Amino acid sequence: MKIALINENSQAAKNSMIEGCLKDVVIPMGHEVYNYGMYTADDACQLTYVKAGLLAAILINSKAADFVVTGCGTGEGAMLASNIYPNVLCGHIADIEDAYMFARINDGNAIALPFAKKFGWGGELTLTWMFEKLFGTEFGGGYPPERVVPEQANKKILDSVKAITHKDMLTILKEIDQDFLKETISGEKFAELFYPNCQVPEIAEYLKSL
Repeated sequence: MKIALINENSQAAKNSMIEGCLKDVVIPMGHEVYNYGMYTADDACQLTYVKAGLLAAILINSKAADFVVTGCGTGEGAMLASNIYPNVLCGHIADIEDAYMFARINDGNAIALPFAKKFGWGGELTLTWMFEKLFGTEFGGGYPPERVVPEQANKKILDSVKAITHKDMLTILKEIDQDFLKETISGEKFAELFYPNCQVPEIAEYLKSL
């Protein structure tokens, strides 16, 4: 699994710590981590939570990433900004139970974490445990056992409804404010990480044209 990490500007100072916790958990599982920043609060590319949502959607819809880990101060803004796009199912994850049940029940492809809330001593431990519960379980496996069948049926219904309530991603990229889009993909390592992994040539070509 290709896992992308995106930090918005208010929590950019925590990027290296989050990346370290994530890699410690998922690399031994055979996954890859791609850090799209922000790397420091002073980065030239300033990602707001709204831009983080757009970037998450670009990565998921282009198949440059299979899963996105993002967040903001509360996690709410990043979650809302991600879920407005097609094919992105982003959960707000505040504890290890959320992480486990989101994977098992909702079978999503992105999470938004509250990086400013309850982030004193042990914050990195909580992150590590959440990543262990999230990526260490069967996505879509259901919980509890007696609810597996209806939960899996409801996930298929949710996906089918989402497919008809959104425009396709390429149309969105063409219609969205182009300056906003260019700012979103101006990160220091965006081109280096994105284009070799993008599996939808039309999206890659359009972004390169900007």
